[in-house]
Formats: sequence, structure tokens, C-alpha cells
Amino acid sequence: MSIRVLIADDQQLVRAGFALILKPHADLDVIGEAADGAEAVALAAQRRPDVILMDIRMPGMDGLEATRRVLADPAQAKTRVLVLTTFDLDDYVYAALRAGASGFLLKDAPPEQLVAGIRTIATGESLLAPSITRRLIEGFINRPAPCARDAPNLQDLTPRELEVLELIGRGRSNSEIARQLVVSEATVKTHVAHVFSKLDLRDRAQAVVVAYETGLVQPGG
Repeated sequence: MSIRVLIADDQQLVRAGFALILKPHADLDVIGEAADGAEAVALAAQRRPDVILMDIRMPGMDGLEATRRVLADPAQAKTRVLVLTTFDLDDYVYAALRAGASGFLLKDAPPEQLVAGIRTIATGESLLAPSITRRLIEGFINRPAPCARDAPNLQDLTPRELEVLELIGRGRSNSEIARQLVVSEATVKTHVAHVFSKLDLRDRAQAVVVAYETGLVQPGG
């Protein structure tokens, strides 16, 4: 089954370029193009893409607000957003993840990385360019301590689920978590599903944010 992709960027040449990159791949189907955030929200509601390639800086409604609106729609619970931008500023990365984006890549990433990225987040995994991951984690060092009233409630998690959330926050894959906890990968997937359900998380990207915001994972720890 093909992955339905919506491209949102205010530059027509950029949209055309992304479409050309995806065209040779039989499992990737471009179902629409949007020139701004408002159009992206409208098209997403109409066509229900699996993945949206979302630019951040667009006229009118920007990509961050468009991401929030798309992902706030219960009917689009399975939609994933891959943010693509020429800027790798920490605030953009953090804001994109808080808005619910599942991935973040720079526009100068190689075509094969873009294709792989779409496939990755379509499966429910998160994707961050290595340089962005490093900057994001380092950025938490200079942030104020999380506000207790804003932090998600972790009390509903079992001790093992807390362990799993911490390891997700440290960037571990399911197979790596399974090896570290000496359990099967199927068991890890069950724990991950419980964590997501109890904390109302869409994917691993949001889980990473929660792990840092609650202090469960400390930068450099």
C-alpha cells in the first residue's frame, strides 16, 4: 500500500522538486501540494495524507500553526508531519516537536534521506537529523526547569514503563531497549504502546520531549 504524501511549501520550485524526488518510488504517492499553511490544513482535511512535508516559514499561517491544526483533528490521528526547512534553529526544532511533528529535516538533505524519512515516520517512528538531535538535546541544558503544572503526569506509568520512556528519551530503538532490559522486542512494543496511550502521545518524537520536560532524562546524563 502506498504512502500518501502532501507537500506544503510556499515556493513552487521546491514543491516541484520534492514531487520529482518522490515520483520514481512506487510506494510514495503525492496527493496534493499547498502553497501556505491554511491551504495545507484544508487539503489535509480533504485528502487525509499519511505524511505531510511541511515547510515552517510560509506566508499567512506558518507551518508550525498548520501542524498544530492538522494534528488537533481527531480524524487525522494517523497523519504524520515531516518538517523541512532551510533553518536549523533550536526554537524551530523544539516548537515543531511540541506542535506534534514526527520528524525534522533540513532541505539540503540528500534525496535518499528524504525518501527514507517519509517511510520512517509513516511507520510511527520519529526522525531527526543528527545535527538537529544534538542541538536539541544540548539546548535543554540552558532551559529553565520544567514547570510541574505543565509537565505530563507520569504517575500512571509502571516502573518498567518509566524505564522504557527514559530509554526512548535517550534515543534507543525498540531492539536496543529489548537488549538492555533483557526482554523480547514484542514486550517492548507493548510497553511503548502503553506509554503512548497513558500519556496521550502520537509517537516517539513526542515521547522524547516528555522525557526531557519532566526531567526523566537529563542532558548529558
